[in-house]
Amino acid sequence: MPLADPRGGAESALLALVRHGGGLGFDWRVVFLEDGPLVDECGAAGAPATVIRAGRLRELRRYAASVRGLARELRHERPGVVVGWMTKAQLYAGPAARLTGIPVLWCQHGMASRRSWLDRAATALPARGVVAVSQAVARAQRELRPQRPVEVVYPGVDLERFDSGRLPPPTEARAQLALPAEGGLVGIVARLQRWKGVHVLLEALPQIRRSQPDLHCVVVGGAHELEPDYERVLRRTVADLGLDGRIIFAGWQPDVALWLQAMDVVVNASADEPFGLTIVEAMALGKPVVAAAGGGPLEIVRDSVDGLLVPHGDGDALASAVARLLEDTELADRLGDAARRRAREFSSRRYTVRFAEAVRDLVR
Repeated sequence: MPLADPRGGAESALLALVRHGGGLGFDWRVVFLEDGPLVDECGAAGAPATVIRAGRLRELRRYAASVRGLARELRHERPGVVVGWMTKAQLYAGPAARLTGIPVLWCQHGMASRRSWLDRAATALPARGVVAVSQAVARAQRELRPQRPVEVVYPGVDLERFDSGRLPPPTEARAQLALPAEGGLVGIVARLQRWKGVHVLLEALPQIRRSQPDLHCVVVGGAHELEPDYERVLRRTVADLGLDGRIIFAGWQPDVALWLQAMDVVVNASADEPFGLTIVEAMALGKPVVAAAGGGPLEIVRDSVDGLLVPHGDGDALASAVARLLEDTELADRLGDAARRRAREFSSRRYTVRFAEAVRDLVR
């Protein structure tokens, strides 16, 4: 696992695996390529974790040393299979497994692209196959050569953690988080990267506020090292649109369930979202969701059944959908109830069982 900070869906999926993957015939061991909070969290969940500091891929000597170090770890542990948890991880796991003669596969958590040298390099390395987080990701991965066997395993959420009955009511959640007590609250949970579409939601807010003048918006997610300037762009957008005081930038938050509980409507505005774990988290809480109709969300949300789908980047359609849910409480409640039922199909336990099956299938 190349990352040790809990920043996104791949990290959440790993924690789900080690926390809920007991009794499946596997003992889990995790090797991190950096140090961070996830190291201790995996250990506490019963998956012993070690750290081999890898540095940057362009540091070739360090890269080679990391591969050799990983190979030594594999010779010591003698696992039955090695899993590169992300695309970058396969650049280490693939060669190390080859040196030790251990079967290897890897997980594609992103939308694979022939334009990405990382995706091309990972796919070129020998592997028994690839685990994709959605059918959309699987289709994109199969476009790369050489083709590898691909199994789809949808990530899951901890339904006990995302149970509205275990959390304070939305009004109390707002109070605990010092969020505005009055008016509608629309929210988005996303890393601050442009493809996540936070700017699309901000640009739609003036139109929503025509019918919801007391509306506030909360953005839960921290800056990303690849796009450190995006937050400044968003804040400038807020100022240009006259939305000062209406937008709360909460940054990264460890207790995302409480933040989702406080929201009236949850938005996913990503371009080609690989899966959309926060969509399932919101649905598990019974929240009405509006999602961009592309990638993984098309496999989660059934339009007008358990959520609303809108074209990606279409601010007018997004504004119309959000305003409709805020105005029509009966519709919002109906979609929220259906969303809660739909989310049960994406439980952490179901994810771990299916992942174990996929590993066995690919290794065979």
